[in-house]
Amino acid sequence: MEHSTIEERVKLAETRIFKAVFPNTTNHYDTLFGGTAMHLMDEVAFIAATRFSRKRVVTVSSDRIDFNKPIPAGTIIELVGSIAHIGNTSLKVLVEIFIEEMYSEVRQKAITGTFTFVAIDQHKNPVKVI
Repeated sequence: MEHSTIEERVKLAETRIFKAVFPNTTNHYDTLFGGTAMHLMDEVAFIAATRFSRKRVVTVSSDRIDFNKPIPAGTIIELVGSIAHIGNTSLKVLVEIFIEEMYSEVRQKAITGTFTFVAIDQHKNPVKVI
């Protein structure tokens, strides 16, 4: 992969995860816990950052996370992580969560957030991300 362009690496790093929203992940309103959504978002962001850099990365911040729509139990969610910005030792990953109804074609964006990662060596010192 050393010969691929940055654009190709960004495209190849896009990560998609699907989950069913079961009652054990919902609150008393029967919607997905915000903390569970953030956990899943950090996970997909970590995978995308790792796939892009092929280095050890750690989360250093989560920027604004917008909860635009509640995610009801009994739906399918798709988390999409994509590289939004590449720095020297850090990179930002945009994560979007889409809701899909199980028995229809209805699909809508519910949550958006950005996570920042730093690439580190075995001694936990920052290293170049590319």
